[in-house]
Amino acid sequence: MSDPTQPPVDPASSKPTDSSVPPAYETPAAPAYPAPGAPAAPAYGQASAYGQPPAYGQNPYGQQSPQDKYNVLSIISLVTSILGISIVGVITGHIGMSQIKKTGEKGRALALWGLILGYLGFALGLIGGIIIAAIVIGSATTGSTYYN
Repeated sequence: MSDPTQPPVDPASSKPTDSSVPPAYETPAAPAYPAPGAPAAPAYGQASAYGQPPAYGQNPYGQQSPQDKYNVLSIISLVTSILGISIVGVITGHIGMSQIKKTGEKGRALALWGLILGYLGFALGLIGGIIIAAIVIGSATTGSTYYN
């Protein structure tokens, strides 16, 4: 079946094609070299100025190196001070600050806030305990007059 959109073909003027002869190919062009004075391509292992990925051995994702870790005791100090376990927060805060000075880890601010909240919670607990003790003692000494 023929395609109606194609013009009609005259069988007398058409020549048979020989499919055994491959088409002629041109030789490939020589590679283009940069013009004199133009910046050369970076050598192997060097990063290009146009945002190509870094060479092997470099960290492409900006992950933390081992020396950039937080001190665990400073985190524990802050968490326990927030939860109201003030004495644990104060002790771990002091130990964490000492370790941070020696190792250079991150977390000094966490340990400092753990110490501040721990001492504040300890002071408020002490004041609350004194007030409760005064109320109990006061009610115990004057409680006998109400029953007479």
